Amino acid sequence: MDIVYLGHSSFRIKGKTATVVTDPYDEKCGKFPKDTEADIVTMSHDHEDHNRVDLVKSPEFIVRGPGEYEVKGVSIIGVHTWHDDKEGVERGANTVYVIEMEGLRVCHLGDLGHMLTEGQLEEIGSIDVVMIPVGGVYTINAKTAVEVVKQLDPWVIIPMHFQTPELKLSNRLGTVAEYIKETGKTAQTLLKYVVSKDKLPTETTLIVLEKRS
Repeated sequence: MDIVYLGHSSFRIKGKTATVVTDPYDEKCGKFPKDTEADIVTMSHDHEDHNRVDLVKSPEFIVRGPGEYEVKGVSIIGVHTWHDDKEGVERGANTVYVIEMEGLRVCHLGDLGHMLTEGQLEEIGSIDVVMIPVGGVYTINAKTAVEVVKQLDPWVIIPMHFQTPELKLSNRLGTVAEYIKETGKTAQTLLKYVVSKDKLPTETTLIVLEKRS
């Protein structure tokens, strides 16, 4: 499996049978990589920095909310959560996706705004790789992200939804450097993360992916 960062909360997850793109975004978050293709697109919630599925070429299936899906050998579970810590009063609902491909379970947390409940953790299950928002303001912040990682206990952490020079949202987010400092870990910076079930790290590893141009 190859994981490439497309910017903001968007990733391309490519396996042998299918390619998944998460949360494509509008120009407020920068330029979405041209000619991005996918078989499946997941959308965590219907805000323009996460819902621009029209920018992805020829998807066969779009996943828009909670439920269980099976597409081209990829299993996807959507778990209902909230975009804020007030049960959606401020920003509505958010869907966490667990994408199972080639024996690996990848969890994309979307714009999660709170600690996970026991019920949500049970629905999510065991996780190998987590993509977690860390910038605060619209999502959990760096400190809460550290606690959510403890809840999920993955092998690999990939931060997303943090401040970049391209980001033009109305409020400034925290940076990935601030999150790294909060974790106390040393991050590996990569252009692409290649992983398989038999090559997972033996201890929790922090991966910062550079955006694909």
